[in-house]
Amino acid sequence: MTGAMIGLDTNVLVRYVMQDDAKQSPQATRLVESLSADAPGYICHVTLIELVWVLSGCYGATRDEIATVLETLLRAKELVIADADIVWKALRLFKQSKADFADCLIECSATAAGCAHTATFDRDAAKHAGMRLIV
Repeated sequence: MTGAMIGLDTNVLVRYVMQDDAKQSPQATRLVESLSADAPGYICHVTLIELVWVLSGCYGATRDEIATVLETLLRAKELVIADADIVWKALRLFKQSKADFADCLIECSATAAGCAHTATFDRDAAKHAGMRLIV
């Protein structure tokens, strides 16, 4: 019999990745390291986007450091990432451009859903993530 999948909130991932809280980091580590392919942790798109925002905004993580964290999460057999194939595409776009990860994920999700394009007022998203600028 397999165990139940559990959702992981952004703060659990931050504590696990950053190991910066004397009480919560060991708790997060125990939880994450208790996961298995039969009883995995689940990470949704919102959690990934929040994680990237926290790592870059609060911890000053570089694009390369963020990409490494995302790749590690995507490769972990103990984790289920929502629409992992789309997240991989977004990560590739993030790594080869100057676009924000959120914009990459929005664009890749829209493309996967069959959208002709993604409309935006954000010039950077249009320039770097492949969205179409509304003028």
